[in-house]
Amino acid sequence: MNKLLNPLSKLRPTLLCAALLSTTLLAATAQAATVKFPAELPPFGQDKPLTVPKITQQTLPNGLQVWVVPKQGVPRVDFVLALRGAGYGADAASEPGRAKLLAGLLTEGTAQRSSRQIAEAAQGMGGGVGASASNDGISLNANALASHAEGMMKLLAEVARQPAFPDAEVQLAKANALQGLKVSSGQPAFRAAKALNQAIYGDHAYGRTQETEASINAVSATALRAEHARRFRPDHALLVVTGRITPEAALKLAREAFGDWKADGPPLPELAAPPAQRPVQRLLLERPGSVQSTLRLGRPGMAASGDEQVALRLTSTILGTGFSSRVNTNLREEKGYTYGARAGAQSWRVGGAITGGADVRNEVTGAAMTEYLKEYRRIGSEPVPEAEMAMNKRYMAGSYLVSTQLQGAVAGQLANNWLIGLPADFLGKFVPALQKVSAAEVQAMGKKYFNPDEQSWVVVGDPEKIAEQLKAFGEFKSYKP
Repeated sequence: MNKLLNPLSKLRPTLLCAALLSTTLLAATAQAATVKFPAELPPFGQDKPLTVPKITQQTLPNGLQVWVVPKQGVPRVDFVLALRGAGYGADAASEPGRAKLLAGLLTEGTAQRSSRQIAEAAQGMGGGVGASASNDGISLNANALASHAEGMMKLLAEVARQPAFPDAEVQLAKANALQGLKVSSGQPAFRAAKALNQAIYGDHAYGRTQETEASINAVSATALRAEHARRFRPDHALLVVTGRITPEAALKLAREAFGDWKADGPPLPELAAPPAQRPVQRLLLERPGSVQSTLRLGRPGMAASGDEQVALRLTSTILGTGFSSRVNTNLREEKGYTYGARAGAQSWRVGGAITGGADVRNEVTGAAMTEYLKEYRRIGSEPVPEAEMAMNKRYMAGSYLVSTQLQGAVAGQLANNWLIGLPADFLGKFVPALQKVSAAEVQAMGKKYFNPDEQSWVVVGDPEKIAEQLKAFGEFKSYKP
């Protein structure tokens, strides 16, 4: 009998602790209920002045631009090597997504090291090295302890200039890409994004950034080596160095690692701008049995270097890129249609897009679309109240200032700005320009870019459950899976 009772006796301390915890929580809740909060929250403190980093700029004889931003703090140095024109915009129409595989395989082997040796060398210097592709370029990122800055600069140069694209690694990357594509293709968000990109950009390279089975199968080590030689050029590259290093030391390391780098063949042609206007499309991508609808809408937008870029960013934040944005507050908080809704602008070097969307229950598909159009129309027809303008400016400025306190983020921001056509001093000019945007400018951006009548719609869902609701928004062309 005692043996049967012993296991139960072990539970008694746990049950006693749980009871005490419950009593404590109830007491704390009762005490909190009696606390009187102030009728109004205290005012915000004064904004701190923006500290604009000093950027030392130099162009090497081979055309490579080098920007150095010394920062005191942790003993670390960050590097970003950006290759303009090497991204998705350089992919042939028959090879969408080629830039992604090209970037991903840079660290999988060089003329001197295997992928494992590259990783071990980077870890031995207290950092790492990697690469990624975007519409306008490929960026390599690296970091190391300040005492290993020279070694990491050499490793970065090796990865960028001498990738081997080993056959075994290429085959493995292709297999992984095919598997990833198979998984993604069954997701409604993937199908919607692909269709919306094509509706916004048409045949432009910005509209074909997602790989296809055919484009993945067509990849070979030989083809990747040829693409690398074509896309990686010092006269189309920027090296950003930030951290605990002097400009003189950083420039010396850059010259030693990249000074003898030479371009191979003629430069890549500049990417033409996509159309500023596109025919409005309404597409229903059928997904039988779906319990929700994936809604996406969009139209062509603005290049990153456009004169109204800052005003457009603020308009996007107010309308749909923050948690307290209008579309999210409306569709999530007030209506309960979705877990999250967004809308806003994406801008690239030669063009951009205005996009929005949410995943909603089948029965509120039409109602959610109506609310989107209402918010789009309101942002272009009514001035934003002063309090809402101030709140969003403060949110954007604060987020921007916090992000630029990290030296790796500074390097990445400078490199990305350069890729999309923004000058180095934009880093310091953004917040002051943001503060000057008026409600009238926001309304003008809303009217110009968020006109409901100019938005294409892509809906992924069960036609039997939502087709009737879509009739109120025009004729939708259906596509089966």
